[in-house]
Amino acid sequence: MIDFVKPDAIVTRTRGGGVTEYIPVLLFIAVAIAFPFVTLAIAWLVRAGRYDPVKVEPYECGNPITSEAFDHRFSVRYYLIAVLFVVFDVETVFLFPWAVMLRKLALFGFIEMVVFLAILVVGYVYAWRRGALQWV
Repeated sequence: MIDFVKPDAIVTRTRGGGVTEYIPVLLFIAVAIAFPFVTLAIAWLVRAGRYDPVKVEPYECGNPITSEAFDHRFSVRYYLIAVLFVVFDVETVFLFPWAVMLRKLALFGFIEMVVFLAILVVGYVYAWRRGALQWV
């Protein structure tokens, strides 16, 4: 048998619960303040202490190092293609949830995605005609 609660049996909270209600907030603030210091302490404990000549020896290929990585300049096109890749990769991230919800979104959702893809195609054609995708 189910026993229903009568409206007069409902207990309401009284004002002024005390400091105990703020303990989770204070704990969160303490963790947020302590986190950088704990991280720095751990990093200081596990850091490399001294120069080790073994670390600068050739690895796997056996060829001696001819230059350092910082003395090479990359073309701006390299970064431009990387940014374009990220933009069009993010586009596919938006396509997956849209494809899952297509039936609920109906015609409105389909038109919105067509507009979104049209804007991206225009950007792609613009970048292609400007020669941004040519690796030279």
